[in-house]
Amino acid sequence: MRLWSLVGAALAAAPLVSPVHAQQKVVKIDGSSTVFPITEAVAEEFQKAKKQQIKVTVGISGTGGGFRKFCRGETDISDASRPILKAEMEECRKAGIEYFELPVAFDAITVVINPKNTFIKQLTVAEMRKIWEPAAQGRVTRWNQVNPAWPDQPMKLFGPGADSGTFDYFTEAVVGKSKSSRGDFTASEDDNVLVQGVSRDVNGLGYFGYAYYVENKDKLKAVPIVNDKGQAVLPSMEAVEAGSYAPLSRPIFIYVSTKALSKPEVKEFVQYYLQNGGELAREVKYVPLPAKAYQMAWDHVQHGKKGTKFGGVAEVGVTIEELMKREGKL
Repeated sequence: MRLWSLVGAALAAAPLVSPVHAQQKVVKIDGSSTVFPITEAVAEEFQKAKKQQIKVTVGISGTGGGFRKFCRGETDISDASRPILKAEMEECRKAGIEYFELPVAFDAITVVINPKNTFIKQLTVAEMRKIWEPAAQGRVTRWNQVNPAWPDQPMKLFGPGADSGTFDYFTEAVVGKSKSSRGDFTASEDDNVLVQGVSRDVNGLGYFGYAYYVENKDKLKAVPIVNDKGQAVLPSMEAVEAGSYAPLSRPIFIYVSTKALSKPEVKEFVQYYLQNGGELAREVKYVPLPAKAYQMAWDHVQHGKKGTKFGGVAEVGVTIEELMKREGKL
């Protein structure tokens, strides 16, 4: 199933259950557009398995937007492409919302250019910072200002909006401070808008989750990123698993309200997610975690191990191995 149709389905989903299905049980999910393809795939298979007796709605208001709804008690589950932050933790605490943090896969934030771009062979973090830092706004507007070997052509930048966890992570990794970015670029919480923007402009450059790049390989070109060992590495499942695609690899999560888990339909969905999420993550082109990671996550739910293991601060460079250690064991 194409991501375009999945996102369209999410945007079109009605917030209320139709009168015909007034008694139908509903699991409400919102948040990250990056996590959306996995959650939507799980939701589709779960609803089939339950013969449509349970309805699962999945929205894409961005990680930040999703947490706002979650901490107001409006959703059962929040998709997140970064860990919950201190301010969000406090909002949940004030509202009496407790939660389980469940890693579901790894992503490779992919920097993309138009296929007709022949001059960008790779990008260093320093070059990306020069493009995206706040000081670049209105000043660094042509490619030769980033690298004198590049042409004197206008840059056309596309990126996630401020509610996006991808925006948070990318700015932390590249600029050094979360949400610190130039503002004069085309922003959208819908990654398909960014795909279309870069694909239609020879001077376009953007970034978003790996699955959206894979789905659109015919009209985009991924840029190798120079890691801290000086290696220019293209995003791939193998590079993420090896820890060589740095610093733009990151874990992605679902957050589940403890109150919502008291509802059988939510608990069943979460269990189904952790049993099938790895296989479905691979299908939609994310990097699944080791099988024992999903078992550990379910054990945490079963034993009431609530809260976050990230302390509410942005972290860059966590590998799958490090995540597994943090989750409890290798």
